[in-house]
Amino acid sequence: MTVLIEDDAKEVRSIITDGLLHPVFQPILDFRARAYLGYEALIRGPANSPLHRPDKLFAAARQAGLARELEHACREASLRAFAHHRLPGRLFLNVTPGCLLDERLMNGETRQLLTDLGIAANRVVIELTENEQITDMPGIQEALLHYRGQGFQIAIDDLGEGFANLRMWSEVRPEYVKIDKHFVHGIADDRIKYHFARAMQDLAEICNASLVAEGVERAEDFACIRDMGISCVQGYFIALPEAVPVRQLKPAVIEALGLHRVSISPGSTKSATALNLLRPIKPVPDEATNECVIARFEANPDLDVLPVVHGDLPVGMINRHSMIDRFARPFRQELFGRKSCEQFMDHAPLIVDQHATLQELAMMLALAPKHYLFDGFIVTGNGKYLGVGSSHDLMAMITEMQISAARYANPLTQLPGNVPINEHIDRMLVAQTGFVAAYIDIDNFKPYNDTYGYRRGDDVIQLLGSLICEAVDQRVDFVGHIGGDDFFVVFQSADWEQCCWEIVHRFDDLVASMVNANEHAQSGYLAENRKGELVLQALPTLSIGAVAVDAGEYESHREVAAAASVAKKQAKKAVKNMAGERVSGRVFMERRRPKSEVAALRPLLN
Repeated sequence: MTVLIEDDAKEVRSIITDGLLHPVFQPILDFRARAYLGYEALIRGPANSPLHRPDKLFAAARQAGLARELEHACREASLRAFAHHRLPGRLFLNVTPGCLLDERLMNGETRQLLTDLGIAANRVVIELTENEQITDMPGIQEALLHYRGQGFQIAIDDLGEGFANLRMWSEVRPEYVKIDKHFVHGIADDRIKYHFARAMQDLAEICNASLVAEGVERAEDFACIRDMGISCVQGYFIALPEAVPVRQLKPAVIEALGLHRVSISPGSTKSATALNLLRPIKPVPDEATNECVIARFEANPDLDVLPVVHGDLPVGMINRHSMIDRFARPFRQELFGRKSCEQFMDHAPLIVDQHATLQELAMMLALAPKHYLFDGFIVTGNGKYLGVGSSHDLMAMITEMQISAARYANPLTQLPGNVPINEHIDRMLVAQTGFVAAYIDIDNFKPYNDTYGYRRGDDVIQLLGSLICEAVDQRVDFVGHIGGDDFFVVFQSADWEQCCWEIVHRFDDLVASMVNANEHAQSGYLAENRKGELVLQALPTLSIGAVAVDAGEYESHREVAAAASVAKKQAKKAVKNMAGERVSGRVFMERRRPKSEVAALRPLLN
């Protein structure tokens, strides 16, 4: 056994000293940009060696007391390979917490290597792994403060694998958090995993961190993660780790991204995207000289940034003021004028797909380093350069949308009113996307409102609005308030019917909590009717009428609204026919409405 350990130690030393480490890179996809955020560097030992696998390699290094030396060698090899292949975006480097205190990191040796390789520190994400127990958290925090001051960003790996990284998250406050693959694999079919990931997502929003779902191998899990709103994804479905990794999305990923349901834009139903902010600035090729870039800026005083491309792929961004400031110093133009503009560009610009929504753009800018607010972002189509957008234009358009949304919001619930509801239905019809339109109405509301007062009636309406929003999936299901006690939901969720019944039953529980035990037991309360007679008034319940809208069946929101109104009346009629029985409400699905009836209504609706 001792001989085997000594042999392994000898081989580890040989691997380190002879440069036999082989970095591979796995891309990380940013859903919001529909492009690669960057690459995680992974390490492999010699191909025909028992230490080829990283777990075997690091286990042998720990046994030999060479863990720090091996990690330093892996870090250097990964940085050199990343620079050699001129990979775009960020580099995620795995680092054990204890190695943060390694003097080779602290004394600037790695920073000098970055400078020599032409890699800006803000392109490097230090990914903390939970391979060892942290014994000096104050020291770790001090070290992280040092690295952040240098421009590095921080990520923690395998969230959910153990309790220690939850504590690390709360104390380190990383920019990126990776969800352990256990909670990602099969998430589309496992509600427990889904809700665990949702809880992590809620924490990430509070902490201003971007989540990365690791280990995605199936298209179903990819779609589920995307629809949850998680920022980034990594796994074999996107790409395998390779020594020379792919730079463009593979066809299967592009196809999966294209199968997106119509999104819900909070506060507005207008389909504004990055394309609406696009300015078609002619880019410079990456082989252009710094003199050419300076000439472009001098020729156009209004040009604040210049995008840099390799062919038709964006690889960087040059800021006007930063560039001119550099060349204003003595001898800079003579020394660097004829060199490639890559030397002074930002190698990790903010790149977004043309279909990214304004809300997604705003979130990316909020989480990104501050200089992106000045530089703006590059807009792409299928990964190819289209133009640039500015954060100023983005904020102006969002403000305009918020003002418009507030103008059409219901004043009681602040939910979208008739105009946004109609706009959203028309969006769905234009997109040829099937959906279910549900009309929700409170039964027996007027007597309740007259008896208990408008304030209590308003409470019921507000609570119903909140209840509906909690029950539906607001990422894909649109909730609107028509007015009074009438609500409208446009469902894209497959479980819409179950959701409607949940709303009905929860509303029944809500009403029960607002009346006394006797009134609840007899399903009503004594109040005067219109003739002034004291009678038992039924407690408020819900009627929901739903209509399935298939692609091409309806031409406008008026037709959909009319069909949903008919379905709602059928639901209310069914409740009345059950008089004398205790009912909590009714969901009626209109399945009989032929297309000819819709066509007959069109002259009346237009």
